[in-house]
Amino acid sequence: MSDAPAPRHQVTHHPDGRVSLSPGADLGGSRYVNDDLRPLSMEQRNWSTYDFTALWVGMAVNIPSWTLAGGLVALGMDWKQAVLTIALGNLIVLAPMVLTGHAGAKYGIPFPVFARAAFGVRGANLPALLRGATACGWFGIQTWIGGQGIFFLTGRLIGPEWSEAAPVGGEPWTMWLSFLLFWALQVAIISWGMEAVRRLQDWAAPFMLLGGVVLLVWMARQAGGLGPMLSQPSELGWGPEFWVVFFPALMGMIGFWSTLSLNISDFTRFSGSQKAQLRGQSLGLPTTMTAFALLSVLVTSGSQAVYGEPIWDPVQLAARMDSTVGVIFALIVVLMATISTNIAANLVGPAYDLSNLAPRLIGFRTGAMITCVVSVLIFPWKLIESPSVYIFTWLGTVGGLLGTVAGILIADYWLLRRSRLRLDALYLRGADYWYSGGWNRRALAAFAVGGVLAIGGSYSEPGSGPFPADGLIPLLQPLADYSWAVGFLTAFALHALLHRLFPPDRTPRPESITAGGEAAAAVGRSHPHSGSGEPPR
Repeated sequence: MSDAPAPRHQVTHHPDGRVSLSPGADLGGSRYVNDDLRPLSMEQRNWSTYDFTALWVGMAVNIPSWTLAGGLVALGMDWKQAVLTIALGNLIVLAPMVLTGHAGAKYGIPFPVFARAAFGVRGANLPALLRGATACGWFGIQTWIGGQGIFFLTGRLIGPEWSEAAPVGGEPWTMWLSFLLFWALQVAIISWGMEAVRRLQDWAAPFMLLGGVVLLVWMARQAGGLGPMLSQPSELGWGPEFWVVFFPALMGMIGFWSTLSLNISDFTRFSGSQKAQLRGQSLGLPTTMTAFALLSVLVTSGSQAVYGEPIWDPVQLAARMDSTVGVIFALIVVLMATISTNIAANLVGPAYDLSNLAPRLIGFRTGAMITCVVSVLIFPWKLIESPSVYIFTWLGTVGGLLGTVAGILIADYWLLRRSRLRLDALYLRGADYWYSGGWNRRALAAFAVGGVLAIGGSYSEPGSGPFPADGLIPLLQPLADYSWAVGFLTAFALHALLHRLFPPDRTPRPESITAGGEAAAAVGRSHPHSGSGEPPR
């Protein structure tokens, strides 16, 4: 074996600020790269503002988004309070979306590779697997909901022989069949790759918005106009009872998209420019979620006026339609909405995350298949049995943990590195982001402290959740209602502070080329900012 440094001219800096690997760059010997994790070429970065806007319309218009808004009405809010909560939550979460999306657009890299800069080449597996496990839960929830949509609406068309079929495991066997069919349909689509995801979002988004408007018009006719839908009073008022519900609900709204705020670079890496991802996300996320939330709370309020109770599941509501054509239309909308969201939000991310775990063994499609299998094994139907468990326990806890990761990534990329990365070093052993054995202990410490503070006080109302009534750590219970903000701010500050107090060794350690051909990295020894990815100034 002989020591050999990596080439010095591995990257190309383009006039618009984006960075790509040079045509002659060779990462083929690294065990930390495959074709799916490798930076995209400039020719592959072709998504426009419309593509990103349509992506967010496709992801935001879905049954869980609907039930999220309707669930707030079921918890006692009126339509104004529910829409305010959702709009504010999505404006807040837009900021980390755009900030982390910048790295994807600039360097053409997916989330787990981006995370290597902060956590280390090996350490990035921690946030990647956390995000991947969360996506498995979401994929299971969405698939179960899609299967329910097929089951209920098909039963409305066929009759009792379908909806009252013999039970298996507590559910009619036709429900399990619907679940399996919907699962298999998604597997078939994702096997076509990311271009199929983009095309699906582009033409499905307008159709799904139309479906929501049709449901609103139908409910308005049932309720006798918009008046009864807007007149349902708040059971909480604007006093202390409202604020007790508002803050944990707000954290739930943020937690709803906390997964995408981490791995949005899985999509922005395809962006044709920074403006495309910035404008597309700003136009797509807060506006669509707010408009869709308004539709949801109006229809849910209307169902309360018509049926005497709020029906926050649109599938159950659509099943009450008298028109066969209306039911068929509702079935198509349910399928399109759930498929477009589930594939984009809950399969793309973990596919890259699992690929990052073992790049030589797991590619994008294999990672997606693993996600599909794992998602069935977590019994996702248990997570959405009630609004309190769905919004507070599931979204709040998950959001708190992912908030710590977002804080670390943003502090590292923007505060410490000023958005400058050494692109080739993200794939090389012994280079700038190798730290100690591939792990950045400062990021691990910030994650541990932020995570404990964010979810250590998690609590449940007696009999309504898995946590003790006084919190896992009673002293931290007051922080539980602000889990995402606590995790984000704590990890952001601590990661930055630890790097200032204990700066990592910026001199890469040369590694020999092994029998397997893994290239070493001894680039940039002569300049103290060699990890920046920018030419010395």
